[in-house]
Parts: sequence; structure tokens; C-alpha cells
Amino acid sequence: MTFRFDNSWARDLPGSFLRQVPDRAPLPELLVFNRPLAIDLGLGPEVEAQAAAWFSGAEVPPGAEPLALAYAGHQFGGFSPQLGDGRAHLLGEHIGPDGRRWDIQLKGSGRTPFSRGGDGKAAVGPMLREYLISEAMAALGIPTTRSLAVVATGETVWRDGMALPGAVVARVAASHIRVGSFQFLAARGEDAKLRALLDYTIARHFPDLAPGDALGLFDAVAVRQARLIAEWMGVGFIHGVMNTDNMALSGETIDYGPCAFMEGYAPGTVFSSIDRQGRYAYANQPLILGWNLARLAECLVSWFDADEETAVAIANQRLGAIAGLYRAEWVAVMRRKLALEGEEDGDGALADDLLAAMAGQGADWTLTFRRLAHAAEREEAPLTGLFTDAAALRAWLPRWRTRLSPDAAVRLRAANPAVIPRNHLVEEALTAATAGDMEPFAALLAEVQRPFAPEAGRERFTLPAPTGFGPYVTFCGT
Repeated sequence: MTFRFDNSWARDLPGSFLRQVPDRAPLPELLVFNRPLAIDLGLGPEVEAQAAAWFSGAEVPPGAEPLALAYAGHQFGGFSPQLGDGRAHLLGEHIGPDGRRWDIQLKGSGRTPFSRGGDGKAAVGPMLREYLISEAMAALGIPTTRSLAVVATGETVWRDGMALPGAVVARVAASHIRVGSFQFLAARGEDAKLRALLDYTIARHFPDLAPGDALGLFDAVAVRQARLIAEWMGVGFIHGVMNTDNMALSGETIDYGPCAFMEGYAPGTVFSSIDRQGRYAYANQPLILGWNLARLAECLVSWFDADEETAVAIANQRLGAIAGLYRAEWVAVMRRKLALEGEEDGDGALADDLLAAMAGQGADWTLTFRRLAHAAEREEAPLTGLFTDAAALRAWLPRWRTRLSPDAAVRLRAANPAVIPRNHLVEEALTAATAGDMEPFAALLAEVQRPFAPEAGRERFTLPAPTGFGPYVTFCGT
């Protein structure tokens, strides 16, 4: 079976895109193809056979209507009224076997009118990073866009004076509707088109809501986003560019550029080369959640109530509740990670106190939670050995044990990964792939796709970076 395209964005949202075909790749070569995802999407072997051509821009799949989507966005706090897909093309919307609609988008596929001077291309390393990290997030159970394929284009891409092999990633998303999609139309005063986008978003992602229910949409998005950011925080994931154009209303993680997983616990950790002020540091992600949702509320507030003063009061009430909403989602994540029995009012404080015990110790985030399973089995050395001074941890452990579920060790290993995409291994794999060797990438991908499996036999993938690695910096790839 091949794609079943039904392109509602092109049909229903005029004024929010430009029709634009991808650049033709001269010598496309398939680097990696996601067969399990293809099967879930109802795609047969004929798609893999055509993947090099279809996912590089060399050919347009039958039924596709390539678009460059328009959106605005606050980037590091500064508003840009027009951003848009400067190096991406939405091929179309595929209808899966269960009737769900999926955007199929190419990234790194050439210039569009939104490119703002960029070349519209991407290099092998950043595109494989998107594939690797998005598939790791999916395996961790965190809502995310997915990657269907990465194709080398046969072109040379220049970055910082370096000649790099070009590539395109084929991304699968519930949709590419962003906060910035609403900001684009709101900034232009296009109320009719903004209302059309509102109704389209409700129909596509929140069909239980009535058309025009802007407040219901805002509330539903706030819940999904609070849950998503709480899940990020639970695994130590740092997005790096939480701009409003990178917040998808579907509740999926989108755009894996300057992102990475924190190793030693440090709330101020930043991995993005362009985040010089730490705006999107690990500990700031819940704050940016509220800030981004405030920007969405600004686009929708006129529909919250017919009376302007009442509408603003409703918006402020909702925004004031976001911190509590996030806190409840975070505590739920931590209850699972700590294998607590039931729910008690002090559970949030118990989790806070563990983080306080970890602070300044250099304790690895992933290993600390994984090794709680040893502590649940009364074997504390593997856990305490991660700490420079474990006194605070030892004082915390008896309090934690009073709240443990009977099957705590099993639950702890099921909730806390042994393997994440360790930064030194990601760089090792991407460097090798850029030089033409895909084996390290394939090995790392196989391990991050089973994050909760036992450590035995794959210890190399469970340990932090060796001494001397870092400081680690990631880039957007443009």
C-alpha cells in the first residue's frame, strides 16, 4: 500500500501556506528507513522502494500537494511576524489504516519564499539527529513527531566553512499546527482565516469540542502541553528552542535541533549554541510553557467571551492556573518514577527533596532514577556511588521507602530508562555517519529503541560521557 493523501490544509486553510515543490536531489541515497513506523501507517514495501526519490525531493509522490506553511513566532522572546517553512515542505496528509491523519513533511528539502536568505538545505548529521532523538522519545513513551526516513541528497552543504553531505528527513506528525500558526494570522488581523484555523484545529485534534470553542481549545492545549513538558523533565530532556513556532497544538514534541538529554543533574543546563542567556535551560522549560501559552491566549482571547473585559479576566485566570496544572502533571510523573503507592499530599515535596539531594553532586539524572531499583532491593551502593556526598540522599531514602509500592523494583525499572541517547554516543554516531559509516548510528538507534530493557550486555550505552567530553553544545543545523 502506498500513501493515501487527503490534503485538508491545502483545501481548507487558504492564506496560511504557499505552494512550493521541493528541490530535486541529484543523487539521492536512502540512509535509514523506519519500517515499523511505515507498517503502523499502513505503508507497504513500495514506499520503501521509492523512499530515496520521494523523501529527497527528487520526485513528488502521487497525490501529494507540496506546501510551505506560514507561521510567525517569538524566538528567544522577540516576535517575528513571518517565519514559515524556510527549508521544509509538507508533502500532504496521509490517512492511516485507523483513519488517523498524519502530516508527511520533508525537512532540508530546499529553499522556499520563507527561507530569509538561508539555503533551505540540511546536512546528514542534523537530519540523523532528528531521526535518532525523535525515535528515542517515541520509545520512552513521550508524545513526539516521528521520522520515517533520512535520505542523502548527493549535494554538498556548507556550514561554518565546512563542506558536509546534504540530507533530508521525512517527518511524520499529527499536524504542524503551531502556536506560531495562530500568531501569523492574528498579527495580520486576518480574523476570518484565524477562525478557520481555530475550527480546523478543533476538528483535527479536539473533535469533542464544538466549532468556535476557543476557550475549550485553549484548555485542552494547556493540559497536553503541561503533560508533555512534565514528561520532558522526567527524562532530563532539554528542547533548546522552545519558541512559539516550536509548540505544536497536538501536544507532540516537534523540531529536534539544539536538543539533548541532561546527564549530571544541573537545573541550569543549556545545550543550544544560541541560547546564551539560558532562556530555555532545563529548569526554565515549565516557565516557558506558561509564556508560550500566554501568546496563544492573546490570539484567542476575543473569542473567550463577547465582553472584552470578561474575556481578558478569563484569560488571566487560565494563565494563572498553568503553574498548578504543570505541577500536578510533574508530580504524577515523579510518582511513577519513584514507584510510589497511591497518592499522598506530600509526594511532590518528596520528589523535590530528592532533587535537592542531587543538586551540586554531579549525580547522573538517568542513572540515579534507574538505580533506585537497587535501593528498593536494599542494595544502596550502586545509587550512593553516583553522589560526591550522599548524606542527604541517605537521609531521604527511609522517607521514600515508607511510600513504596510492593513491587517497587519492577515498577522502577519499567518507569526509568537504562538507555537514553548519551551525548558522546550521539556525536560519535553522527560523526561516523557524516564520514559514510552508518554502523555506529544503527547500533545506537537499536539501543535507544529499547530504553527500559536490562543493562546486561549493553553497558556502554548506559554510562555517562567519559571525563574530558564537553562542554556539550548543539546547533540548529541551518
